[in-house]
Amino acid sequence: MSAVESAGLSITYTCKREGPPDLRLLHYNDVYHVEAGSAEPAGGVARFQSVVNFYRSDPRFAGQPDILTFFSGDALNPCLESTVTKGRHMIPFLNNAGTDVACVGNHDFDFGVAQLEHLKGQCKFPWLLANVLDPALGDNVPLANCEKTWMLTSSNGIKIGLIGLGEREWLDTINSLPPNIIYKSATETAKELVPELRAQGADIIIALTHQREPNDNKLAENMPPGLVDIILGGHDHYYAHSIINSIHVLRSGTDFKQLSYIEAWRKKTGGWDFSITRRDVMRAIPEDPTILSLVGKLTSSLKAKLEKPIGYTSKPLDARFRTVRTRESNIGNFVCDLMRFYHNADCALMAAGTIRGDQIYPPGILRLKDILNCFPFEDPVVLLKIKGQALMDALENGVSQIPALEGRFPQVSNIRFGFRPSAPPGSRITFAQVGGKDIKLQKDYVVATRGYMARGKDGFMSLLAKSEGGEAEELVCEENGVMISTILRQYFLSLKILGKWRHWSGSLDRHWDAIHQNLHGDDWLRPPSATPSPVIETAPKRPTFVRNSSTRYYYGRYQPPAGVAEELDEGQDDMDSDSDSDPEILTTHQSEANYVTLNAKSAAEEEYRLHLVRSVVRKWMRHAGLKKDVPDCVDDAGAEFTPPWTAGIAPKVEGRIVIEE
Repeated sequence: MSAVESAGLSITYTCKREGPPDLRLLHYNDVYHVEAGSAEPAGGVARFQSVVNFYRSDPRFAGQPDILTFFSGDALNPCLESTVTKGRHMIPFLNNAGTDVACVGNHDFDFGVAQLEHLKGQCKFPWLLANVLDPALGDNVPLANCEKTWMLTSSNGIKIGLIGLGEREWLDTINSLPPNIIYKSATETAKELVPELRAQGADIIIALTHQREPNDNKLAENMPPGLVDIILGGHDHYYAHSIINSIHVLRSGTDFKQLSYIEAWRKKTGGWDFSITRRDVMRAIPEDPTILSLVGKLTSSLKAKLEKPIGYTSKPLDARFRTVRTRESNIGNFVCDLMRFYHNADCALMAAGTIRGDQIYPPGILRLKDILNCFPFEDPVVLLKIKGQALMDALENGVSQIPALEGRFPQVSNIRFGFRPSAPPGSRITFAQVGGKDIKLQKDYVVATRGYMARGKDGFMSLLAKSEGGEAEELVCEENGVMISTILRQYFLSLKILGKWRHWSGSLDRHWDAIHQNLHGDDWLRPPSATPSPVIETAPKRPTFVRNSSTRYYYGRYQPPAGVAEELDEGQDDMDSDSDSDPEILTTHQSEANYVTLNAKSAAEEEYRLHLVRSVVRKWMRHAGLKKDVPDCVDDAGAEFTPPWTAGIAPKVEGRIVIEE
């Protein structure tokens, strides 16, 4: 039995029917990252495609109906690539998966309705959304000109009727929507439109939804007998199945890490029997070469910059959804503190949905892609002046949806609060303090937060800015704000031991010195050596400094290409990783070994590390007063000539958020 057939396979539900099914379906939802992850299930769209190809064309399915594939929304954002492509890069992957029908998800609107409509035109399948209407498009027309329902005919002649449904809650999370949109109850919309599908001859009805599991369950509970046969949902980032009111309710994981294979048989008495197989996309599954090539083309133009080391963490950073959306997280603490000190605010509050990494970042080097993957949103940090009552209301809203993994859960800085999950929403906060003192309801507080929240998104209406019709005074508005990812990049650059961001000014020095003085007063900053280095079994001899005909010293086993040496020695801060134009030395693909780069994962990484070492040594020699005509007296001098190029962060959980029984 091959790995693509068996790896990650488990039976979710079986009706114990035998023989060829009448229908064969695939379902997936909420896909963001096209590359594989580090933990199992590793996922990755190339392995995902291999599983799809198996169910589509393996000889064991010969004579059975062709596979039909359904997607339940969220593909165009957020992810690293979409910060450049605005979602365009996902269309070939959705098409190659053989998607037949999709339901729109909230993040598919992140780059605006016009962009979604543009990308819809490149899809080989329709997008559905029946219960959100845009009056500007005409009477009873769905948002973004989506379809309300769709009819398919399987290869054996069975007619499948589909309806697309979304929930009211995620409309509040969309950055930009047309005015006066109309939301209609998902239940009432289904009751209105499904009979029309039946009248057109639909043998089976599938509700394709982008709703949290409780709303899908509510939809199933309210359906009259026989109206809907199965609900294929999205929006939640986990795998789940239940049977409610004789209706199967299924969500199929996330991020190309899971999918569902469904077989369906007609019942003689009417209705359908289902057997559902869960597939976890494990590393043992081979990657589809065509899709792997597509991924390579997509990422190759970005990798030179995205692979750059920009920082170092001495502690694991817990960015998992189940952590940041339910309790205090060390990465949440760190970023909120950075937001607060960056703007010298009284406190900071950030919706946990800002943190999109959904993983633990292990101790070691942090790269630019880690920052952009974890914080991909483009709205900036803003500064608001609000009353204590508004701050209390924001905290209440943040914990109102527990235990659901909602992105509105608050991560905070200089705020300490407790909440009781068992209490009714709106009255869950048991205490709240700013700076160790109880919040005074009529006192003014200066709060650093995201522009997204200052627009009242995710239910944060108490933070709604005056420019948006609210009461919060904007001290730094979105137009003048800076994105979290940019603040993080500047922060790590400000930690450089030798060298800073190109064109770093004296004012930036003063600004970041003040931030560090406050931010790291509690020992959150450690040298990289605080984390033991991996044991190297066989270390090659350390190469020596060599001098070329122009009396310049270089480190490593070869010299830079002609012209690069002159550029590197003109006093520029070559350790900067935020330059808009990289020297050729950073992108050439040479495979020379070096003791500094013994564990490098790629030729590009090796080149970059060599570049850093050469830069450090030249700067050290300048600062030490060594002249260029000094003999090679530092041969094999030891590791002190390759100092750590940045200090490591070590954020911790401090008891800012107290969960009470």
